[in-house]
Amino acid sequence: MFMARWEPNAAERLAHAALDLFAERGYENTTVIDIAQRAGLAKTTFFRHFQDKREVLFGGGSMNELLVEAIAAAPATAAPLEAVAHALDAAGREVFTPERREFITRRQAVIAANPELQEREALKNLALIASMIDALERRGVPGLTARVAAELGALASTIAYERWSQTTAGDDFGKVARQALDDVQASTAFC
Repeated sequence: MFMARWEPNAAERLAHAALDLFAERGYENTTVIDIAQRAGLAKTTFFRHFQDKREVLFGGGSMNELLVEAIAAAPATAAPLEAVAHALDAAGREVFTPERREFITRRQAVIAANPELQEREALKNLALIASMIDALERRGVPGLTARVAAELGALASTIAYERWSQTTAGDDFGKVARQALDDVQASTAFC
């Protein structure tokens, strides 16, 4: 079969193919070659986009970049948690869209079924928190405050994700995330 040198949406096609195969065969029983073939691409194309098959469901560092840029773009007068909320809004606009809800929900089910993917997700989440801390510190937020704001933002994001993925109401992720952040803030008063 002839493979074009450049394929549009290759990373997305690979992610969808991997998700389908992981769901059908299991993560352990799927190879990079299987994923590339299902996507109609060459193995070398896979490795241009992802370092290994664990990474295919995690989108490289694109979420880190998105959150860092959104925190930097928050109004100068924004408090640390408001800057984090600005980042969660951006995640809703770019990643957690209604069109991607089914993919994201299926992705989470595959991750939940595989310890190796759970470990990768935990490491990615730690990297996201570190990126948010760094972005907040570059805004002049003191270290401990930046860490608390980033950790609370990560918790709110997790809660928002659970709420958003379990509803079919079509709620905007940014709105759900801001409500989760408000709920987290309110809950800290009882700690």
